[in-house]
Amino acid sequence: MRGTGSAPAPPVAGVDGAAGRWVVAVLAERTVRLRLAESPADVLRATADCAVIGVDMPLTVPVDGTRASETALRAFLGPARSSLFPTPVADAVRASSYEDACAASRARTGKAISKQAWFLCRHILDWSAALGAAPDRNRVIEVHPESSFRALAPDVAFGSKKRARGLAQRLAALGAVVDLADVLAATAALDDGLALDDVLDAVAAAWSAGRWRDGEALVFGASADDRIVV
Repeated sequence: MRGTGSAPAPPVAGVDGAAGRWVVAVLAERTVRLRLAESPADVLRATADCAVIGVDMPLTVPVDGTRASETALRAFLGPARSSLFPTPVADAVRASSYEDACAASRARTGKAISKQAWFLCRHILDWSAALGAAPDRNRVIEVHPESSFRALAPDVAFGSKKRARGLAQRLAALGAVVDLADVLAATAALDDGLALDDVLDAVAAAWSAGRWRDGEALVFGASADDRIVV
């Protein structure tokens, strides 16, 4: 804990995909500000002042099989393990069509990929390109907001984030670490059409980024090349 009169910690950010764009939640102490970014490169520019950026997107892909980080995180999630989609193998991510991606995945794993996983592939490539051009790639970490909520409020049996009860549970959990009035006011100022759960996921991702900055995070995966932070 920082002593009285010490300088405030640098801000952190959480990022979640939303309707073809990215919701960026910047967290400074308990204060939250939100903005929308059009691309991963735009996210990195908008968070230049942040010490850590937590992104809800696979930042590494397996050659074959399953990432060790995802196996460990599914064990942590227990009944909520289905909220973590398996990352497609590299050959599938680079495929030019869904059919080719399924064929590549079958060749490596014996299974095709879902349409949901296929839709992630372009975003995985976009983040890979943006990070490859970034001079400070190490400040960007992979997070999983559903796991963040469970670490934040381990005694809560969270309902679906698409329903009122689940949203209320997530708001209540975040209220312990951020100013909810800030979150709601900043959300009201965003473009219409976004889902509230995407905003809350970005804020939860920022909380995990802060835990990483402060050396308090749970880390799943055995190496920096395959790591999910909660």
